[in-house]
Amino acid sequence: MADTTGHPADTQVPDPPLRKASWRHIGPGIVVAATGVGAGDLVATLIAGSNFGYTLLWAAVVGCLVKISLAEAAGRWHLSTGRTLFDGWASLGRWTGWFFGVYAVVWGFVYGAAAMSSSALPLQALFPHVMDLTWWGVACGLVGLVFVWFNQYAVFEKVMTVLVGVMFVVTVYLAIRVTPHLGDAVAGLVPVLPDEKDSVLNTLGLIGGVGGTITLSAYGYWVNAKGWTDTGWMKVMRLDNRIAYATTGIFVMAMLFVGAELLHSANVALASGDKGLIQLGDILEQEYGPATAKFFLIGFFATSFTSLIGVWHGVSLMFADFVARLRAGRTQAAGEEAVTGEAVASGARERSWPFRAYLLWLTFPPIVLLFQGQPFRLVILYGVLGAAFMPFLALTLVWLLNSARTPRHWRNGPLSNAMLAVAGLLFLVLCVKQVWDQPWSEFF
Repeated sequence: MADTTGHPADTQVPDPPLRKASWRHIGPGIVVAATGVGAGDLVATLIAGSNFGYTLLWAAVVGCLVKISLAEAAGRWHLSTGRTLFDGWASLGRWTGWFFGVYAVVWGFVYGAAAMSSSALPLQALFPHVMDLTWWGVACGLVGLVFVWFNQYAVFEKVMTVLVGVMFVVTVYLAIRVTPHLGDAVAGLVPVLPDEKDSVLNTLGLIGGVGGTITLSAYGYWVNAKGWTDTGWMKVMRLDNRIAYATTGIFVMAMLFVGAELLHSANVALASGDKGLIQLGDILEQEYGPATAKFFLIGFFATSFTSLIGVWHGVSLMFADFVARLRAGRTQAAGEEAVTGEAVASGARERSWPFRAYLLWLTFPPIVLLFQGQPFRLVILYGVLGAAFMPFLALTLVWLLNSARTPRHWRNGPLSNAMLAVAGLLFLVLCVKQVWDQPWSEFF
């Protein structure tokens, strides 16, 4: 029997022994699923449902399978080598550090404002006379900052789990409420492209947009923060990862059901961006009453705020490791301790000044953008760097997990290589499209 790497099951007992996969251990997967599925993913899925009905349900499922492969590869690197992903990237050359450093600065600046605005929208809709959207955004950013600053991974995971529970209940309730046609849904699992212009690129965009960007690479860090630091946790990590993206799949399919039944049948066009969810709330109120609309807005907030605090914690953890690796490069004696998963598991990264400095970067400079608007050129760079990150992640994981940097037994097998190659090609196509679509004539 083959495992998820494509290797035959090993007949020898590894050292340390593999722990039995159990539901009671899961946690990092819930965190990565909650962080990866943001309001933008829900809107994209709703629009796909409203435009094409159930036709692209298969694409949402494929998107989940692709992300399972990427997250599993990141987790396997951390557990099989005892080293962090950034240490692996650094072994490929200094260019990886330059790419990540520029990406983290530009992406964090723009994403911080977007995450605060997304979390603020449902709060303003729920409490319209308390304060305006900008101040709700500021409040969300500050609450996220304080929460992550004063709590370490264990508390963070518990809060994320509660919010995921809210997301799950709301999305499943809505999917049931609109009374989906299960026969059409099953037919939607057959790969078919919509009959329209750019249908291939639109379908690839839906596959690539299901659940996560940089947060996928943070999965290995959350695995370490949980206390999983060696190959004994490999089975547990794989179960955790599969549960995560099964949950993601349920979220996405539920919203596609809503789009197909509530919007497609009524020929309603939904606005792109987070405001499309506010529009959906208005439609739900008209169809099912204010209670259902408010219930949806609570789920909308849970979806947005989990993405906010997930990035505040996960990407700050990666940035702290990035700085630790730079410092280790200058001091050889400290190098081994600085780049191990054990350092993440100890909680030292979450108390470090680089972790907290990046937290501040995600919070305070973006608040300025909430009041002044996002600078045009910076938004273009944000789009280009964001599009480039996923092919960077997929292709570097292929490189790392097929080399002597990874113990032989835990290197990629044919299945993992095939899935990562598909992911790399998919995201490379989407990256080229994103770069091509930028208004470069207005940039210069």
